[in-house]
Amino acid sequence: MTNAGDVITELKPLSGNVSAQSNYAYLFEWHEYYTPKALNQILEKGLRAKVAKSPFTLEGKQYDYGTIMIPVRNQDLDASELHSFLSEVANDSKLQIIAVGTGLTKGIDLGSNDFDRLKKQKVAMLVGSGVRYADAGEIWHLFDTRYDMKLTKIDTEYFNGVDLSDYTDIIIPRSSGSALSKKDADKLKEWVKAGGTLIGYINVAEWLDKNEFLKLEFKKDTTRVAKNISFEQKNDFNGAQVTGGAIFEARLDRSHPVNFGYKNNRLALFRNSNVYIEADKHSYNNPIQYTNNPLLSGYISEENAELIKNSVPFVVKRMGKGRVIVFTDNTNFRAFWYGTNKLLMNAIFFGGMM
Repeated sequence: MTNAGDVITELKPLSGNVSAQSNYAYLFEWHEYYTPKALNQILEKGLRAKVAKSPFTLEGKQYDYGTIMIPVRNQDLDASELHSFLSEVANDSKLQIIAVGTGLTKGIDLGSNDFDRLKKQKVAMLVGSGVRYADAGEIWHLFDTRYDMKLTKIDTEYFNGVDLSDYTDIIIPRSSGSALSKKDADKLKEWVKAGGTLIGYINVAEWLDKNEFLKLEFKKDTTRVAKNISFEQKNDFNGAQVTGGAIFEARLDRSHPVNFGYKNNRLALFRNSNVYIEADKHSYNNPIQYTNNPLLSGYISEENAELIKNSVPFVVKRMGKGRVIVFTDNTNFRAFWYGTNKLLMNAIFFGGMM
């Protein structure tokens, strides 16, 4: 036990604050769990905010990928009002917001194009017939309870009559093949081409591929044959291929916007599906990729263990002015798998940068 730390006898509650009042800008890194909640409050207030695409050093402090900057000038609030509002945001989300007095940095300049302007997001999610209610409920809980963000739920039965132009992002949780029609697919395509971000989960990847939103190459086991298996053993034979819930390790490219806020280049993902996608030939298109021996905990069959090696649980493709994003893993499993919640939030806030 030589690596053990000191005994923890008390857990002090986290607190948030703003270091001082600034007449130039405020910064906070994207590392903490409730940063999406804070950014949403800032954008809902109508304030200007930008995100750093590269690390930098300012006034002796290092800032990571995804650092958020709120300039003081050209805001609807004066300097004093802005400081007061950000103090409320920091306290609510338990963040440390740093006041800075200059834009001269070591690395990217605060006024450069390496900071992308962020816009307020209006997100919708498909629910109803064909959509797995548990997966939809997990996403709704993340928005409503964790991040206090508005999420419009659109029932698949009246989807074709909904005006999608108001929404910046639409999420399709794990679904059956009958959730949306060909007509619905065509409507979604036009919305994406106009600048929307479409986010599909797990088996929705196959629907998106079939309906030509993006081209994916799936890894499938074509060699498995039942030998010396009786009819009575059939269910056990097929059941052995189910990945009911296991944890796997992936490598991260932390410079990619989907990974902003993660400090390490490894991430544990929860998976309860057998959707496996081949990695792209260009490494920069594989910002999240399973390792060669990814199983960390749980059960996976020998056949699926081979398929998951070096596959990718995340894909993003441009379509017109918009983006189509796929997650093959459940980033919000039962509201207790906290470590990957930020992947969805990154897709929401930074999807246009991907």
